[in-house]
Amino acid sequence: MKYKAMFIAASTFVFAAASPSTAQEESGRWEMPTNGDLSAMLDCLEESGKTIISAHRGGPSPGLPENAIPTMDAVLHALPAMMEIDVAQSPDGMHYLMHDRTLDRTTTGSGAVTDVPWTKVSTLKLVDEAGWMTPYFVPTFAETLTWAKGRAVLQVDFKRTADFATVVSEIRAADMVQGVILIAYTKAQAMSLYELAPDMLISYSVNAPGDLDEIVAAGIPAANIVAFTGTGTARPDLYSVLEAADVEVIFGTLGRPDRSLDGVFARFGTDERYAELGEGGVDVIATDRPRAAAAALAKADRLPTRGICGITKGGE
Repeated sequence: MKYKAMFIAASTFVFAAASPSTAQEESGRWEMPTNGDLSAMLDCLEESGKTIISAHRGGPSPGLPENAIPTMDAVLHALPAMMEIDVAQSPDGMHYLMHDRTLDRTTTGSGAVTDVPWTKVSTLKLVDEAGWMTPYFVPTFAETLTWAKGRAVLQVDFKRTADFATVVSEIRAADMVQGVILIAYTKAQAMSLYELAPDMLISYSVNAPGDLDEIVAAGIPAANIVAFTGTGTARPDLYSVLEAADVEVIFGTLGRPDRSLDGVFARFGTDERYAELGEGGVDVIATDRPRAAAAALAKADRLPTRGICGITKGGE
């Protein structure tokens, strides 16, 4: 009875949340090109004075769980955005979207990702951030790629069970080479990804100019790097160095609400800070508040509009 009531409530909420707002210029979904030159598109956005949002874990909200295709689709009905997703592998070899090491928090199931086969995971419903069961199932990575093609660039965060080679192979099979940014947390990971995918962009942590110099010296061209510059303090000085090297900047306002900049902006009513980050040199804002960030960017004329750099609106 508990889950049944939650299912009904969540279903009602999701229908409303996914519907386009009457305040929008036009109905439909925002779409980003995924079959051209991703680096050139990012350059175009920078040159146009626009900042793109990356919706952390696909932009969950009440009734819309993290790492779920309906959640990401709802975000794209509200704003143009990239999608950051988490990819894990089941013990029987299926890659699917999952952030945690266990299934307990985000699904109706339980157990470690390393222990539960896909045949079981595929039957589970996703749970939203409040713990309510939703109508949605756990998506495979392949399904997510199919959905994203022609719609959204994916930032792919590899969980410890994920296999780099298999994930890259699935990206190629889906013709999404120019629709992904692969996330590397270490130099070794970046080198492994570059060896497998020299034609894909890699998000790599750059906290000082020397970090970029080091990875370039190791053999990865700067043209393949998108610099993730942390989540704590904005660094316009670093951003100017990266801009001179033609490397796009990602900065994260995400994280625990009691510690993150997202939380600070929400508590103090200072959403204009999102636009200030863009004006200071941030090209991609990774956030848990994509709608609020988009509203602030739009107010400052920094949110991409229809027709800018191949971004369109109107698909259903």
